[in-house]
Amino acid sequence: MPRSSKRWVRWLAAATVACAVAPARAKDTGLIFVSNEKTNNLIVLDPKTLKIVKDIKVSRRPRDMHFNAEHSKLYVACGDDDVIDVVDVAKLEVVGKIATGSSPETFALDEARNRLYVSNEEASSVSVIDIKEGITIHEVPTGAEPEGVFVDDSGKNVYATSEVGDLVHLIDPEAGAVVNDVVVGTRPRRFAATPDGKELWVTTEMSGEVWIIDRATFAAAGKIEFLPPGMRKPDVTPVGITMTRDGKTAIVTLGHAGHIAFVDVASRKILNYVLVGKRAWGVTLSKDEKTLYVANGLGDDITIVDMATRKATQSVPVGRIPWGIVIDE
Repeated sequence: MPRSSKRWVRWLAAATVACAVAPARAKDTGLIFVSNEKTNNLIVLDPKTLKIVKDIKVSRRPRDMHFNAEHSKLYVACGDDDVIDVVDVAKLEVVGKIATGSSPETFALDEARNRLYVSNEEASSVSVIDIKEGITIHEVPTGAEPEGVFVDDSGKNVYATSEVGDLVHLIDPEAGAVVNDVVVGTRPRRFAATPDGKELWVTTEMSGEVWIIDRATFAAAGKIEFLPPGMRKPDVTPVGITMTRDGKTAIVTLGHAGHIAFVDVASRKILNYVLVGKRAWGVTLSKDEKTLYVANGLGDDITIVDMATRKATQSVPVGRIPWGIVIDE
């Protein structure tokens, strides 16, 4: 993006964030939001009928999404326009933009400290952004192609993956610098933290594994390999990961293998595999943890999985190349 365009986006971000009146909260609507990389939109689904209730046009290549605490705003990383779009959840429309580095992919939201931590894939950096001002406080150099970002509850530790470097970085957000690294499997992607705060689980796409990091020592403490029945090892490409609130079960999407895996967290044993869609990517649990939603990047759909039976029950078409799913609840 040209420098003049970047300045305009920063001005617009500051203006929209500073001047916007807080929107009415669309409380617990249960609406399901799916980001689609190729159709540059968010598809909003009714939770009961799974029918499309709104097609929200956003900036190009929307990927990661996070609600603010009140669920009045939804932040959306849009990789091809180097911005995070701000969606009014009550109005279901874009009301602002925040400039990032080049090709934002995922981000972590720390409202207590008014910060966004954004991985910039092409810039090989993590941006520390003041949300209210819409300005970058630090641009932290990382290994090539950072993706996953996680900030702990204290706000003192930020973690980021480097896909090309096969690294997980520990970042001091106040200093704006990487302070430590740990080597993991090939092409690390996304994080899930155990609820007790002791471990970070990291998907490593090209080695077909999840690596486990001990947060106290910031060292690798184990790994889990995946191979669904009938699949070849090169087809198993873990990316998305989530955990149940009790920390007992992790669910991992296995990419081109078209499956998800249920893992017992304590024993680190695979419980079972479930067939879903083509290139299973993003994964989200409903608040009551009865339903799991999986974004299938090459199927242009999402798969609904019943958590009680651990069976896929329905496929719902969305846009092209769905990346992620979030739920307003």
